[in-house]
Amino acid sequence: MLCRACRRAIALPKPTNTIIAKAPLSSLSIATRNDALRSAPRVQVSKAIRPLPQFNLRSISKRSYSSATETATALEKPDHLDDAESTIWDKLVAEFTPSELIVQDVSGGCGSMYAIDITSAKFKGANMLKQQRMVNAVLGDMMKQWHGVQLRTKAPQ
Repeated sequence: MLCRACRRAIALPKPTNTIIAKAPLSSLSIATRNDALRSAPRVQVSKAIRPLPQFNLRSISKRSYSSATETATALEKPDHLDDAESTIWDKLVAEFTPSELIVQDVSGGCGSMYAIDITSAKFKGANMLKQQRMVNAVLGDMMKQWHGVQLRTKAPQ
């Protein structure tokens, strides 16, 4: 089972750049550490610090604010969903227009248990039990065939 943060991280696009970490000097042997310190370039502090460039505030264009229709954009369906996950996704998006939605088959591929994490404005003012009953009403026919479901609902803040 994956936590909410891990499921969100999986859903994010993978970065193209890789970062290579260097070992700290304290983990190197004394001879290697001394060589590394001797070969390190020396920088004068006065040359390394530069003032920030000054901007002409009159030349910067005013920020345009988005309209309400632009903020209520539909979620983009991930391409890694299988057919059953895609059906669940479509039903939930059609009913709740969620701001966040994660649908994942956690049964190991047999399609009998799903983890659903949904955030929707339709949940505002409803307690957790009412929120989950709303989701159960939408997915009721499908849920009868499942072994179980991990359902997390919340209203946006």
